[in-house]
Amino acid sequence: MGMGKRKRSKQDSLFIPTASLARSSSHDFYERLNQVLSADGFDDFVEDLCEPFYVQGKGRPSIPPGTYFRMLLVGFFEGLDSERGIDWRVSDSMALRPFLGYDLTESTPDHSTLSRIRQRLPVEVHDEVFTWILTVLAKAGLLKGRTVAVDATTLEANAALRSLQRRDTGEAYPEYLTTLAKASGIETPTRADLAKLDKKRPKKVSNDDWEHPHDPDAKVTKMKDRRTHLAHKAEHTVDLETQAIVAVSLADANEGDTSSLPWSLLRAETNLSAVATDPRAQGKVHDRPLTEVVADKGYHSNEVLVDLTGSDIRSHVSEPDRGRRHWKDKEKAQAAVYANRRRLRSSRGQRLQKRRAELAERSFAHVYDTGGMRRLHLRGRGNILKRLLIHVGAFNLSLLMRQLLGAGTPRGFAALVRRLESIVAAFETGVCAIIALWRPSNTLSMSNASIISSRRTTSIPPCIRRRSTGC
Repeated sequence: MGMGKRKRSKQDSLFIPTASLARSSSHDFYERLNQVLSADGFDDFVEDLCEPFYVQGKGRPSIPPGTYFRMLLVGFFEGLDSERGIDWRVSDSMALRPFLGYDLTESTPDHSTLSRIRQRLPVEVHDEVFTWILTVLAKAGLLKGRTVAVDATTLEANAALRSLQRRDTGEAYPEYLTTLAKASGIETPTRADLAKLDKKRPKKVSNDDWEHPHDPDAKVTKMKDRRTHLAHKAEHTVDLETQAIVAVSLADANEGDTSSLPWSLLRAETNLSAVATDPRAQGKVHDRPLTEVVADKGYHSNEVLVDLTGSDIRSHVSEPDRGRRHWKDKEKAQAAVYANRRRLRSSRGQRLQKRRAELAERSFAHVYDTGGMRRLHLRGRGNILKRLLIHVGAFNLSLLMRQLLGAGTPRGFAALVRRLESIVAAFETGVCAIIALWRPSNTLSMSNASIISSRRTTSIPPCIRRRSTGC
Protein backbone atom coordinates (compact mmCIF):
# COMPACT_ATOMS: atom_id res chain seq x y z
CA MET A 1 0.00 0.00 0.00
CA GLY A 2 1.36 3.37 -0.95
CA MET A 3 1.76 6.18 1.57
CA GLY A 4 -0.81 8.93 1.40
CA LYS A 5 0.36 12.51 1.58
CA ARG A 6 -1.54 15.41 3.14
CA LYS A 7 -2.56 18.15 0.74
CA ARG A 8 -0.70 21.38 1.46
CA SER A 9 -3.50 23.53 0.08
CA LYS A 10 -7.09 22.87 -0.83
CA GLN A 11 -9.78 24.97 -2.41
CA ASP A 12 -13.03 25.01 -0.45
CA SER A 13 -16.19 23.90 -2.17
CA LEU A 14 -18.77 26.57 -2.81
CA PHE A 15 -21.76 24.26 -2.24
CA ILE A 16 -21.84 21.04 -0.20
CA PRO A 17 -24.89 18.73 -0.32
CA THR A 18 -26.31 18.02 3.12
CA ALA A 19 -26.37 14.29 2.42
CA SER A 20 -22.60 14.26 1.88
CA LEU A 21 -21.77 15.76 5.27
CA ALA A 22 -20.05 13.51 7.79
CA ARG A 23 -22.47 12.19 10.37
CA SER A 24 -21.97 10.60 13.76
CA SER A 25 -24.48 8.58 15.69
CA SER A 26 -25.61 10.01 19.00
CA HIS A 27 -23.80 8.88 22.12
CA ASP A 28 -25.63 5.92 23.64
CA PHE A 29 -25.63 7.54 27.06
CA TYR A 30 -27.16 10.81 25.85
CA GLU A 31 -29.58 8.96 23.60
CA ARG A 32 -30.93 7.04 26.60
CA LEU A 33 -31.01 10.22 28.70
CA ASN A 34 -33.08 11.92 26.02
CA GLN A 35 -35.49 9.00 26.14
CA VAL A 36 -35.83 9.42 29.91
CA LEU A 37 -36.50 13.16 29.57
CA SER A 38 -38.95 12.73 26.69
CA ALA A 39 -40.89 9.96 28.46
CA ASP A 40 -41.88 12.39 31.22
CA GLY A 41 -42.50 15.39 28.93
CA PHE A 42 -39.49 17.48 29.90
CA ASP A 43 -39.66 19.86 26.93
CA ASP A 44 -43.38 20.54 27.34
CA PHE A 45 -42.87 21.15 31.06
CA VAL A 46 -40.03 23.69 30.71
CA GLU A 47 -41.69 25.48 27.77
CA ASP A 48 -44.88 26.02 29.76
CA LEU A 49 -42.78 27.04 32.77
CA CYS A 50 -40.71 29.61 30.85
CA GLU A 51 -43.46 31.02 28.60
CA PRO A 52 -44.42 33.93 30.95
CA PHE A 53 -40.86 35.31 30.66
CA TYR A 54 -40.99 35.73 26.87
CA VAL A 55 -43.04 38.07 24.68
CA GLN A 56 -44.67 36.37 21.72
CA GLY A 57 -44.44 38.08 18.33
CA LYS A 58 -41.50 40.36 19.17
CA GLY A 59 -37.96 39.67 18.05
CA ARG A 60 -36.58 36.45 16.71
CA PRO A 61 -37.37 33.21 18.55
CA SER A 62 -34.93 32.23 21.27
CA ILE A 63 -33.38 28.83 21.65
CA PRO A 64 -35.84 26.35 23.24
CA PRO A 65 -35.75 26.25 27.05
CA GLY A 66 -35.19 22.49 26.84
CA THR A 67 -31.95 23.13 24.95
CA TYR A 68 -30.80 25.65 27.55
CA PHE A 69 -31.31 23.23 30.43
CA ARG A 70 -29.76 20.35 28.47
CA MET A 71 -26.61 22.40 27.93
CA LEU A 72 -26.35 22.95 31.68
CA LEU A 73 -26.79 19.20 32.18
CA VAL A 74 -23.90 18.66 29.76
CA GLY A 75 -21.78 20.82 32.09
CA PHE A 76 -22.06 18.16 34.81
CA PHE A 77 -21.77 15.07 32.61
CA GLU A 78 -18.69 16.42 30.80
CA GLY A 79 -17.08 18.05 33.87
CA LEU A 80 -17.15 21.59 32.44
CA ASP A 81 -16.76 24.48 34.87
CA SER A 82 -17.85 27.45 32.72
CA GLU A 83 -20.51 28.36 30.17
CA ARG A 84 -17.76 29.11 27.65
CA GLY A 85 -16.50 25.55 28.09
CA ILE A 86 -20.01 24.21 27.53
CA ASP A 87 -20.34 26.30 24.38
CA TRP A 88 -17.03 25.04 23.00
CA ARG A 89 -17.77 21.39 23.82
CA VAL A 90 -21.25 21.46 22.28
CA SER A 91 -20.10 23.19 19.09
CA ASP A 92 -17.16 20.78 18.72
CA SER A 93 -18.98 17.49 19.41
CA MET A 94 -21.12 15.83 16.76
CA ALA A 95 -22.40 13.31 19.30
CA LEU A 96 -23.93 16.03 21.50
CA ARG A 97 -25.84 17.70 18.68
CA PRO A 98 -28.62 15.05 18.56
CA PHE A 99 -28.97 15.36 22.34
CA LEU A 100 -29.62 19.10 21.97
CA GLY A 101 -31.72 18.73 18.82
CA TYR A 102 -29.31 20.40 16.37
CA ASP A 103 -28.34 19.21 12.90
CA LEU A 104 -24.88 19.59 11.40
CA THR A 105 -26.05 22.51 9.27
CA GLU A 106 -27.22 24.46 12.35
CA SER A 107 -25.02 26.48 14.69
CA THR A 108 -25.20 25.68 18.40
CA PRO A 109 -25.97 28.38 21.02
CA ASP A 110 -23.21 30.75 22.02
CA HIS A 111 -22.14 31.23 25.64
CA SER A 112 -23.60 34.75 25.59
CA THR A 113 -26.98 33.21 24.75
CA LEU A 114 -26.76 31.01 27.83
CA SER A 115 -25.91 34.09 29.90
CA ARG A 116 -28.89 36.06 28.58
CA ILE A 117 -31.34 33.23 29.22
CA ARG A 118 -29.92 32.72 32.71
CA GLN A 119 -30.50 36.41 33.44
CA ARG A 120 -34.01 36.24 32.01
CA LEU A 121 -35.20 33.19 33.96
CA PRO A 122 -35.45 33.61 37.77
CA VAL A 123 -34.17 31.23 40.42
CA GLU A 124 -37.70 29.89 40.95
CA VAL A 125 -37.78 28.43 37.43
CA HIS A 126 -34.52 26.57 37.98
CA ASP A 127 -35.85 25.36 41.32
CA GLU A 128 -38.98 24.01 39.59
CA VAL A 129 -36.78 22.08 37.14
CA PHE A 130 -34.80 20.66 40.07
CA THR A 131 -38.07 19.53 41.71
CA TRP A 132 -39.20 17.97 38.42
CA ILE A 133 -36.01 15.89 38.35
CA LEU A 134 -36.71 14.79 41.93
CA THR A 135 -40.16 13.66 40.79
CA VAL A 136 -38.61 11.53 38.05
CA LEU A 137 -36.33 9.97 40.65
CA ALA A 138 -39.26 9.28 42.97
CA LYS A 139 -41.16 7.66 40.11
CA ALA A 140 -38.20 5.27 39.65
CA GLY A 141 -38.04 4.52 43.39
CA LEU A 142 -34.83 6.52 43.95
CA LEU A 143 -36.21 9.01 46.48
CA LYS A 144 -37.52 8.26 49.97
CA GLY A 145 -36.77 11.31 52.12
CA ARG A 146 -37.16 9.66 55.52
CA THR A 147 -33.54 9.91 56.75
CA VAL A 148 -31.42 12.75 55.39
CA ALA A 149 -27.87 13.97 55.99
CA VAL A 150 -26.81 17.61 55.89
CA ASP A 151 -23.26 18.75 55.14
CA ALA A 152 -21.59 21.79 53.60
CA THR A 153 -18.50 22.64 51.57
CA THR A 154 -16.86 25.79 50.22
CA LEU A 155 -16.69 26.88 46.57
CA GLU A 156 -13.95 29.25 45.43
CA ALA A 157 -15.52 32.48 44.20
CA ASN A 158 -14.75 34.28 40.96
CA ALA A 159 -13.05 37.07 42.90
CA ALA A 160 -9.50 37.82 44.04
CA LEU A 161 -8.38 38.93 47.49
CA ARG A 162 -6.16 41.64 46.00
CA SER A 163 -9.29 43.38 44.64
CA LEU A 164 -10.93 43.86 48.05
CA GLN A 165 -12.08 47.33 49.05
CA ARG A 166 -12.90 48.92 52.39
CA ARG A 167 -16.62 49.11 53.07
CA ASP A 168 -16.38 52.56 54.66
CA THR A 169 -13.89 54.42 52.44
CA GLY A 170 -13.72 52.31 49.25
CA GLU A 171 -9.91 52.10 49.50
CA ALA A 172 -8.08 49.17 47.95
CA TYR A 173 -5.79 47.09 50.14
CA PRO A 174 -2.46 48.67 48.98
CA GLU A 175 -3.90 52.15 49.46
CA TYR A 176 -5.09 51.23 52.95
CA LEU A 177 -1.61 49.93 53.87
CA THR A 178 -0.06 53.14 52.58
CA THR A 179 -2.39 55.17 54.80
CA LEU A 180 -1.43 53.06 57.82
CA ALA A 181 2.28 53.43 57.01
CA LYS A 182 2.02 57.22 56.78
CA ALA A 183 0.09 57.32 60.04
CA SER A 184 2.90 55.34 61.71
CA GLY A 185 5.53 57.90 60.62
CA ILE A 186 6.80 56.56 57.25
CA GLU A 187 6.53 59.46 54.79
CA THR A 188 7.23 57.57 51.54
CA PRO A 189 6.71 53.88 52.25
CA THR A 190 8.23 51.37 49.86
CA ARG A 191 6.82 47.97 48.97
CA ALA A 192 9.15 46.34 51.51
CA ASP A 193 7.87 48.73 54.20
CA LEU A 194 4.30 47.88 53.36
CA ALA A 195 5.00 44.14 53.44
CA LYS A 196 6.74 44.47 56.82
CA LEU A 197 3.87 46.49 58.23
CA ASP A 198 1.28 44.04 56.89
CA LYS A 199 3.16 41.08 58.39
CA LYS A 200 2.98 42.55 61.89
CA ARG A 201 -0.77 43.19 61.81
CA PRO A 202 -2.67 40.52 63.82
CA LYS A 203 -5.90 40.30 61.77
CA LYS A 204 -5.54 41.61 58.28
CA VAL A 205 -8.91 41.07 56.56
CA SER A 206 -12.38 40.98 58.11
CA ASN A 207 -15.67 40.49 56.28
CA ASP A 208 -17.14 43.29 58.38
CA ASP A 209 -14.62 45.80 56.97
CA TRP A 210 -13.83 44.46 53.48
CA GLU A 211 -15.85 43.38 50.43
CA HIS A 212 -15.29 42.63 46.78
CA PRO A 213 -16.66 45.41 44.55
CA HIS A 214 -18.01 43.04 41.88
CA ASP A 215 -19.17 40.13 44.07
CA PRO A 216 -20.29 41.36 47.51
CA ASP A 217 -21.76 37.93 48.31
CA ALA A 218 -18.31 36.32 48.31
CA LYS A 219 -16.80 36.14 51.80
CA VAL A 220 -13.23 35.67 53.01
CA THR A 221 -12.87 32.21 54.50
CA LYS A 222 -10.43 29.36 54.97
CA MET A 223 -10.87 26.59 52.40
CA LYS A 224 -10.60 22.85 52.99
CA ASP A 225 -6.92 22.92 52.02
CA ARG A 226 -6.27 25.66 54.63
CA ARG A 227 -5.85 28.40 52.04
CA THR A 228 -7.65 31.73 52.43
CA HIS A 229 -9.95 32.71 49.55
CA LEU A 230 -13.15 34.52 48.74
CA ALA A 231 -15.73 31.75 48.65
CA HIS A 232 -19.35 30.68 48.89
CA LYS A 233 -20.85 27.90 51.00
CA ALA A 234 -22.89 25.13 49.34
CA GLU A 235 -24.99 22.90 51.59
CA HIS A 236 -26.42 19.52 50.51
CA THR A 237 -29.33 17.60 52.01
CA VAL A 238 -28.77 13.98 50.95
CA ASP A 239 -31.22 11.08 51.14
CA LEU A 240 -29.28 8.36 52.98
CA GLU A 241 -31.40 5.56 51.48
CA THR A 242 -30.95 6.44 47.81
CA GLN A 243 -28.00 8.95 47.65
CA ALA A 244 -30.25 11.53 45.97
CA ILE A 245 -29.64 15.20 46.84
CA VAL A 246 -33.02 16.41 48.12
CA ALA A 247 -32.06 20.09 48.40
CA VAL A 248 -29.10 22.37 47.78
CA SER A 249 -28.66 25.86 49.21
CA LEU A 250 -26.04 28.59 48.83
CA ALA A 251 -25.04 30.71 51.83
CA ASP A 252 -22.27 33.04 52.96
CA ALA A 253 -18.98 31.23 53.39
CA ASN A 254 -18.60 32.64 56.91
CA GLU A 255 -22.11 31.65 58.01
CA GLY A 256 -22.16 29.01 60.73
CA ASP A 257 -23.57 25.57 60.11
CA THR A 258 -26.09 25.98 62.93
CA SER A 259 -27.50 29.07 61.17
CA SER A 260 -27.81 27.53 57.70
CA LEU A 261 -29.26 24.18 58.83
CA PRO A 262 -32.90 25.36 59.31
CA TRP A 263 -33.01 26.84 55.80
CA SER A 264 -31.66 23.66 54.23
CA LEU A 265 -34.23 21.54 56.06
CA LEU A 266 -37.02 23.94 55.07
CA ARG A 267 -35.98 23.74 51.42
CA ALA A 268 -35.81 19.93 51.61
CA GLU A 269 -39.26 19.75 53.20
CA THR A 270 -40.70 22.00 50.48
CA ASN A 271 -39.19 19.86 47.71
CA LEU A 272 -40.39 16.59 49.25
CA SER A 273 -43.89 17.97 49.73
CA ALA A 274 -44.01 19.08 46.09
CA VAL A 275 -42.85 15.64 44.93
CA ALA A 276 -45.36 13.84 47.17
CA THR A 277 -48.28 15.75 45.64
CA ASP A 278 -47.30 14.84 42.07
CA PRO A 279 -49.49 12.02 40.67
CA ARG A 280 -46.47 10.28 39.13
CA ALA A 281 -44.76 9.88 42.52
CA GLN A 282 -47.70 8.99 44.72
CA GLY A 283 -46.80 6.25 47.16
CA LYS A 284 -43.09 6.43 46.30
CA VAL A 285 -41.96 9.00 48.89
CA HIS A 286 -42.09 8.16 52.59
CA ASP A 287 -45.29 9.13 54.40
CA ARG A 288 -43.34 11.10 57.01
CA PRO A 289 -40.41 12.82 55.28
CA LEU A 290 -37.53 14.27 57.30
CA THR A 291 -38.07 11.90 60.19
CA GLU A 292 -34.34 11.77 60.96
CA VAL A 293 -31.50 14.23 60.37
CA VAL A 294 -27.83 13.21 60.49
CA ALA A 295 -25.06 15.82 60.67
CA ASP A 296 -21.50 16.33 61.91
CA LYS A 297 -20.37 18.19 65.02
CA GLY A 298 -20.41 21.58 63.30
CA TYR A 299 -24.22 21.52 63.47
CA HIS A 300 -24.41 20.70 67.19
CA SER A 301 -25.91 23.35 69.47
CA ASN A 302 -28.60 23.50 72.13
CA GLU A 303 -30.88 25.63 69.97
CA VAL A 304 -30.62 23.31 66.95
CA LEU A 305 -31.42 20.19 68.96
CA VAL A 306 -34.34 21.87 70.74
CA ASP A 307 -35.78 23.06 67.41
CA LEU A 308 -35.42 19.59 65.87
CA THR A 309 -37.13 18.01 68.87
CA GLY A 310 -39.96 20.55 68.66
CA SER A 311 -40.40 19.71 64.96
CA ASP A 312 -40.66 15.98 65.79
CA ILE A 313 -37.36 15.20 64.01
CA ARG A 314 -34.95 12.69 65.49
CA SER A 315 -31.44 14.10 65.48
CA HIS A 316 -28.18 12.21 65.00
CA VAL A 317 -25.76 15.13 65.31
CA SER A 318 -22.19 14.41 66.40
CA GLU A 319 -21.38 16.11 69.69
CA PRO A 320 -18.05 17.91 70.18
CA ASP A 321 -16.13 17.51 73.40
CA ARG A 322 -17.23 20.51 75.48
CA GLY A 323 -16.34 19.08 78.86
CA ARG A 324 -18.77 19.04 81.76
CA ARG A 325 -22.03 20.80 80.92
CA HIS A 326 -24.15 22.90 83.30
CA TRP A 327 -27.90 22.63 82.78
CA LYS A 328 -29.36 25.11 85.24
CA ASP A 329 -32.64 26.50 83.84
CA LYS A 330 -32.06 24.54 80.58
CA GLU A 331 -34.31 21.52 81.00
CA LYS A 332 -35.42 21.37 77.34
CA ALA A 333 -31.86 21.69 76.05
CA GLN A 334 -30.66 19.04 78.49
CA ALA A 335 -33.35 16.58 77.40
CA ALA A 336 -32.64 17.21 73.70
CA VAL A 337 -28.85 16.88 74.09
CA TYR A 338 -29.09 13.70 76.17
CA ALA A 339 -31.57 12.10 73.75
CA ASN A 340 -29.30 12.96 70.80
CA ARG A 341 -26.29 11.54 72.71
CA ARG A 342 -28.18 8.33 73.45
CA ARG A 343 -29.07 7.86 69.77
CA LEU A 344 -25.48 8.53 68.72
CA ARG A 345 -24.14 5.78 70.98
CA SER A 346 -26.50 3.17 69.53
CA SER A 347 -25.34 0.85 66.77
CA ARG A 348 -27.81 2.37 64.32
CA GLY A 349 -26.59 5.89 65.11
CA GLN A 350 -23.02 4.87 64.38
CA ARG A 351 -24.07 3.28 61.08
CA LEU A 352 -25.89 6.46 60.08
CA GLN A 353 -22.84 8.58 60.85
CA LYS A 354 -20.64 6.36 58.69
CA ARG A 355 -23.16 6.50 55.86
CA ARG A 356 -23.40 10.28 56.18
CA ALA A 357 -19.63 10.65 55.91
CA GLU A 358 -19.62 8.42 52.84
CA LEU A 359 -22.58 9.77 50.87
CA ALA A 360 -22.26 13.48 51.66
CA GLU A 361 -18.59 13.60 50.71
CA ARG A 362 -19.34 11.50 47.64
CA SER A 363 -21.90 14.05 46.47
CA PHE A 364 -19.33 16.84 46.90
CA ALA A 365 -16.74 14.87 44.91
CA HIS A 366 -19.13 14.14 42.03
CA VAL A 367 -20.73 17.58 41.81
CA TYR A 368 -17.75 19.87 42.43
CA ASP A 369 -14.52 17.96 41.83
CA THR A 370 -15.48 15.63 38.95
CA GLY A 371 -18.39 17.84 37.88
CA GLY A 372 -16.14 20.89 37.61
CA MET A 373 -17.79 23.48 39.89
CA ARG A 374 -15.27 23.67 42.73
CA ARG A 375 -14.01 26.91 41.12
CA LEU A 376 -16.86 29.24 40.14
CA HIS A 377 -16.95 31.41 37.04
CA LEU A 378 -20.12 33.35 37.90
CA ARG A 379 -20.71 36.21 40.30
CA GLY A 380 -23.73 36.92 42.44
CA ARG A 381 -25.52 34.40 44.62
CA GLY A 382 -28.55 34.26 42.33
CA ASN A 383 -26.53 33.45 39.21
CA ILE A 384 -24.48 30.81 41.03
CA LEU A 385 -27.58 29.18 42.53
CA LYS A 386 -29.25 28.90 39.10
CA ARG A 387 -26.31 26.98 37.68
CA LEU A 388 -25.92 24.97 40.88
CA LEU A 389 -29.54 23.76 40.92
CA ILE A 390 -29.33 22.28 37.42
CA HIS A 391 -25.83 20.93 38.09
CA VAL A 392 -27.05 19.05 41.17
CA GLY A 393 -30.15 17.98 39.21
CA ALA A 394 -27.82 16.37 36.68
CA PHE A 395 -26.18 14.47 39.54
CA ASN A 396 -29.62 13.14 40.51
CA LEU A 397 -30.24 12.10 36.90
CA SER A 398 -26.93 10.24 36.98
CA LEU A 399 -28.36 8.03 39.74
CA LEU A 400 -31.23 7.09 37.43
CA MET A 401 -28.85 6.47 34.52
CA ARG A 402 -26.71 4.26 36.74
CA GLN A 403 -29.81 2.19 37.45
CA LEU A 404 -30.66 1.91 33.74
CA LEU A 405 -27.20 1.52 32.16
CA GLY A 406 -24.87 0.63 35.02
CA ALA A 407 -23.00 3.95 34.67
CA GLY A 408 -23.95 7.48 35.65
CA THR A 409 -21.79 9.48 33.20
CA PRO A 410 -20.68 9.07 29.58
CA ARG A 411 -17.11 8.49 30.73
CA GLY A 412 -18.24 5.79 33.15
CA PHE A 413 -20.35 4.21 30.41
CA ALA A 414 -17.32 4.07 28.10
CA ALA A 415 -15.29 2.42 30.88
CA LEU A 416 -18.11 -0.11 31.35
CA VAL A 417 -18.03 -0.95 27.64
CA ARG A 418 -14.27 -1.49 27.74
CA ARG A 419 -14.64 -3.69 30.80
CA LEU A 420 -17.29 -5.83 29.11
CA GLU A 421 -15.17 -6.16 25.99
CA SER A 422 -12.17 -7.29 28.04
CA ILE A 423 -14.34 -9.89 29.78
CA VAL A 424 -15.61 -11.19 26.45
CA ALA A 425 -12.05 -11.28 25.05
CA ALA A 426 -10.82 -13.20 28.11
CA PHE A 427 -13.71 -15.64 27.75
CA GLU A 428 -12.91 -16.24 24.07
CA THR A 429 -9.23 -16.75 24.91
CA GLY A 430 -10.22 -19.35 27.50
CA VAL A 431 -12.47 -21.13 24.99
CA CYS A 432 -9.64 -21.24 22.46
CA ALA A 433 -7.26 -22.66 25.09
CA ILE A 434 -9.75 -25.37 26.07
CA ILE A 435 -10.33 -26.35 22.43
CA ALA A 436 -6.56 -26.40 21.84
CA LEU A 437 -6.13 -28.84 24.75
CA TRP A 438 -8.73 -31.16 23.27
CA ARG A 439 -7.15 -31.00 19.79
CA PRO A 440 -3.47 -31.95 19.77
CA SER A 441 -2.92 -30.27 16.43
CA ASN A 442 -3.72 -26.89 18.07
CA THR A 443 -5.83 -25.97 15.06
CA LEU A 444 -9.46 -25.02 15.08
CA SER A 445 -11.96 -26.50 12.72
CA MET A 446 -14.09 -24.23 10.60
CA SER A 447 -17.14 -24.92 12.72
CA ASN A 448 -15.39 -23.93 15.97
CA ALA A 449 -13.94 -20.82 14.36
CA SER A 450 -17.40 -19.81 13.12
CA ILE A 451 -18.88 -20.34 16.60
CA ILE A 452 -16.26 -18.09 18.20
CA SER A 453 -16.65 -15.42 15.54
CA SER A 454 -20.41 -15.45 16.05
CA ARG A 455 -19.93 -15.10 19.80
CA ARG A 456 -17.64 -12.15 19.21
CA THR A 457 -20.46 -10.24 17.54
CA THR A 458 -23.42 -11.37 19.62
CA SER A 459 -22.03 -11.48 23.16
CA ILE A 460 -22.32 -7.70 23.61
CA PRO A 461 -25.71 -5.96 23.21
CA PRO A 462 -26.00 -3.68 20.16
CA CYS A 463 -26.36 -0.54 22.30
CA ILE A 464 -23.03 -1.28 24.00
CA ARG A 465 -21.25 -2.69 20.93
CA ARG A 466 -21.32 0.74 19.31
CA ARG A 467 -18.31 2.28 21.00
CA SER A 468 -19.20 5.96 20.93
CA THR A 469 -16.41 8.21 22.11
CA GLY A 470 -18.51 11.34 22.42
CA CYS A 471 -16.31 13.33 20.03
